[in-house]
Amino acid sequence: MRRWRSAATALVAAVAACVAGCAAPAGSTGVAVRAHSAQEAGAAPSAPSAPSGTPGPSGPGTATPSVSASLSPSPSPKALGPGEGSLTVLAPRGYAEYGGYDPAVNWVKGFESESGCKVNLRYPPAPAEMDAMARRVPYDAIAAPPDVAGRLVAERRAAPINTSLLTHYDDIPEWLRELRPAAPGDGAEHEVYGVPYLWGWYATLTTGDVRGLDAASLYKEPGAVTLPDGPLSIADAALALRLTRPSLGVGDPFALTPDQLDAAVALLAERRAEHTYWEELIEPLQGLAGGAARLARTVPYQQDLLRRAGRKVRAVQDGETTGWVDNWMLAARPASPNCAYRWLDWIGGKDAQRQAAEWTGLAPANEKACTGRAARVCYAYRMTDTGWLKKVRFAVRPSRACGEDGGCTDYTEWVTRWRDLVAG
Repeated sequence: MRRWRSAATALVAAVAACVAGCAAPAGSTGVAVRAHSAQEAGAAPSAPSAPSGTPGPSGPGTATPSVSASLSPSPSPKALGPGEGSLTVLAPRGYAEYGGYDPAVNWVKGFESESGCKVNLRYPPAPAEMDAMARRVPYDAIAAPPDVAGRLVAERRAAPINTSLLTHYDDIPEWLRELRPAAPGDGAEHEVYGVPYLWGWYATLTTGDVRGLDAASLYKEPGAVTLPDGPLSIADAALALRLTRPSLGVGDPFALTPDQLDAAVALLAERRAEHTYWEELIEPLQGLAGGAARLARTVPYQQDLLRRAGRKVRAVQDGETTGWVDNWMLAARPASPNCAYRWLDWIGGKDAQRQAAEWTGLAPANEKACTGRAARVCYAYRMTDTGWLKKVRFAVRPSRACGEDGGCTDYTEWVTRWRDLVAG
């Protein structure tokens, strides 16, 4: 029986097919990846025939989480008690694998065996529906991209985390731990609300000559360009404005004044007719491999995938770029807090993180996970290059409460402007 050992393996095969003559429909490998609204380019394998959750107990004695409207999150526990028997986890596909797509890809079973807590997985039906699902579906723990994480913190729908109960937390580099899942002023300054899990940053890849290209080339150069389909792609255009319109004074690309937001959207609109917007990782790969895209804004690991498939691609030197971190968070009042804490600890360990990185092609938060096939992933994201990582502007959900005086545009404005742009 043929088996994909990882999503990356499937993608290499798909790209090799594209080099020979790319005619397969997007997503035909069975591998889907969301474009974060920090999103960002993230990878998450799709299993169309897989069940939506791990089979688990739901009878008497099983705690049932609820969608909490409380403005008073539960206080952080001082110590853990006995597990409740089960927990509900909300995550993008590929972030918590139980063997439904490939029996060899399973880091949930080990947790269940060790903790005695059965995991009930819940996946959004489509990547863009993660935030909506988090509003209506009960859960204990959630793998939240920056746009979702920021809202949960601002609306007090996330519980602060006692990291002393997490044995692997100190294995996460300090710079990652110091990144907060919400914008300054949204309430996350003095508490820990998220445990970093998978992260990445954007690169601009081209099949042509990189001489003379820079961050603004995505929006100024003629030819087909593919960009991540999400409102936070506006931040990339804002970074480019530093080159094209320095008088605007863009600082944090995720904290834009109305004038700066107008200018970033106008830059995106200049060559709108030549732009396509990707939601699945296979799309920019097919575009670059098959010649449909001259430039692609995507994750750096794709350059490695394309090279392994025999396609020459080069990275444009952006100077600065945007990135994101997906965090594991707790519901404001989890029904199964003891199992939820055990899950956060397990998923931060090197073994689970290594498997997640190999499967998704995203960087693990735990540096000890950079072994085996995950070492190639870590290298692609320059995980130990602290000089480069200082140039990555990691996403937070845009908020009006920026700086000392506020006055920035919030995420709802970004969503509206992005929808109008893409629809136009």
